[in-house]
Amino acid sequence: MDVHLRELRYFVAVAEHLHFTLAAEALYVSQPALSKQIRALEAQLQTPLFTRNRRTVQLTPDGEALLPHARSVLAAWARAQTAFSTASAQRQTTLVVGISTGLGRGLLPAVRARLTESAPAARLHVRQIGWADATGGLAAKGQERTDAAFVWLPVPDPESYEWAEVLTEPRVIALPAAHPLADRDDLHIADVLDEPFLALPASSGMLRDYWLATEERRGAPVRIGAEVTGAEETVEALIAGLGLCLLSEGNAPLIARDGVAIRPISGVGPSHLALAWRRGDNRPLLGQLRDAVTSTVTGESG
Repeated sequence: MDVHLRELRYFVAVAEHLHFTLAAEALYVSQPALSKQIRALEAQLQTPLFTRNRRTVQLTPDGEALLPHARSVLAAWARAQTAFSTASAQRQTTLVVGISTGLGRGLLPAVRARLTESAPAARLHVRQIGWADATGGLAAKGQERTDAAFVWLPVPDPESYEWAEVLTEPRVIALPAAHPLADRDDLHIADVLDEPFLALPASSGMLRDYWLATEERRGAPVRIGAEVTGAEETVEALIAGLGLCLLSEGNAPLIARDGVAIRPISGVGPSHLALAWRRGDNRPLLGQLRDAVTSTVTGESG
């Protein structure tokens, strides 16, 4: 038995007015249409819900029994509609932005300020994403999914995403402070090719290879000393002497600790931070975020 909300709504209106004409006016429908729906409901339930004559309309015992439940169903549906509308409105005004490390560089406060200027109702929710997901949550499912993300290039599965470069920084190298090379400021990638390196999780794909300088090794094999999934793990692995690691110059403060040496290195290209989003996502609010990031970067560089 499939009773529709419309039929319940019509039934409640007649029950409350005890008058078909008044109920029809309240529902903005014709009286014949209302009567037809009530007859259809009674046919489905196989019982009369009202007794009618030319002067009065009264609920039958079955109608009396149905009325509180019909009201409850309609009230529940009204609450569901309100919840849905609220959630939909929040989705339209909220962007979840993934980051894999503390972004720093003054970017987020400046982006928030510029986004507020163009979209005062917008809410920017920043979510920390583990290093195992090099897309910053763009490839995630369900509640872990982000709308945009600050990611380091190269981004995995590039045909699925679009991005705008935010900044370019030199790569530097972090070593245990007691390492024989830690006193040098003229390191070249060739000097460390035989050293063990700290690696991102294998799931990070091309980004793992990038921070291992696979391209600059020109075929020289990589020795993996340990895999790291966050800044604190990286610090611990460096102090323990498990390996070296390349990182962006702007992220050096995240692992600057006693027992860690950070040095310039030549022979490797710079790092590129980008704002990425799923290809084809043309929501206006996302476009405003991209504009806010672009104007922030342009303003800083100017």
